[in-house]
Amino acid sequence: MLRRIWNAILLVRRSLQQHALSTSITALSIALGTGLVLSVFSINDQTLRAFTGGSAGFDAVLGARGSPLQLVLNSVYHLETSPGNIPWKLYQQVQKDRRVKLAIPYAVGDNYRGFRVVGTNEKLFQKFEYRKEQRFQVEKGGRFFDPTLREAVVGSLVAQKTGLQLGSRFQPYHGLDFIESEQHEEEYVVVGILSPTNSPSDRVVWIPIEGVFRMSGHVLRGSGSNYQARPGTEIPDEEKEVSAVLLQFHSPAGGVFFDHTINRQGKVATLAWPVDRVLMEFFSKIGWIHQIMQMMAYLVMVVASASVLASLYNTMNERRREFAILRALGARRATVFGIIVLEAGTIAFIGSLLGFVVYGVIFTVSAEVIRNQTGMVLDLFAFHPVLVLAPLCMILLGALSGLLPAFKAYSTDVASNLIPSA
Repeated sequence: MLRRIWNAILLVRRSLQQHALSTSITALSIALGTGLVLSVFSINDQTLRAFTGGSAGFDAVLGARGSPLQLVLNSVYHLETSPGNIPWKLYQQVQKDRRVKLAIPYAVGDNYRGFRVVGTNEKLFQKFEYRKEQRFQVEKGGRFFDPTLREAVVGSLVAQKTGLQLGSRFQPYHGLDFIESEQHEEEYVVVGILSPTNSPSDRVVWIPIEGVFRMSGHVLRGSGSNYQARPGTEIPDEEKEVSAVLLQFHSPAGGVFFDHTINRQGKVATLAWPVDRVLMEFFSKIGWIHQIMQMMAYLVMVVASASVLASLYNTMNERRREFAILRALGARRATVFGIIVLEAGTIAFIGSLLGFVVYGVIFTVSAEVIRNQTGMVLDLFAFHPVLVLAPLCMILLGALSGLLPAFKAYSTDVASNLIPSA
């Protein structure tokens, strides 16, 4: 029995070598199909968990009246434009509420070479945990900014992409899009570079919120009328405004209370709560995109398996004499049948292994794009059931694709095909 199996393996190996070109092309098509399926499922799963897995660190976002999704994307993930501002007095009111554990104000509207410049206070670095029991840290030699000075702390990705280092001086640019002519006159010095957090914070330049209030060209409208800060003059609280307030509650009851008082009874602001639910609703609405990508990936797998069928079937005529000789030497019909199915499965197996190479390339490129755009880091080696199921399914499809050529080989007439051709 073992000898028969070994002989079958040797015959399959010889056949693959004889038809190396067609085997290589077929295995490559299978690799592309397998790699695409692995990438679609793995990248989608990790992206979904990154955005909705509760790693944002905040329970809710308070901002101007408008879309909760826009608030979350702008304030937590730094991806959207701000829907507007809310008065500073609303921030003061919320942070004093006994239900609120932590309230951190954000003021946005500027960038440095395309990276967001966000004004905030020292609580972000002293009390906020971007993940459980994990607070922001700065690289050796650095420190967090002094809220009274023009100092900045930059995310690790910002430092990597712009070349900013400890002691570097830079001038922010007005707006969220980098336009060379929109440079502010104020100059900031980098006093700290955040250790990598694998979060959107890696893409941010943090400065004192007072610096945003006093930035040239900025106008405050907290009281309803335009106010421009003057050097050496304290800004009245009623004139201040913030883009958003990021909140942590002592318990979910706090979210229920503010959702009721702000979203249902109020008309000034919007509370996006809870953050993960807002994003989950968004992903559920665009789930059809993922379904289409899945269908395309499945289709590529089917086409790849069909290429196995076509490759083997087209070689059957030239291999009839080979099968007739095997039969004459005592090989059973079932043996010939099994050899063809084994050959088809082997091609699919080789293609599936190469599929992991394709997957690695697609995943690495996609992960770099996602990191640059969102700060989120995907793990190439994170386990997903599809990493096992897809190759197994591809091998099974490949073996099934060999059934038709196998039937053709099975029905080969020994006598007629042993007659030498003229």
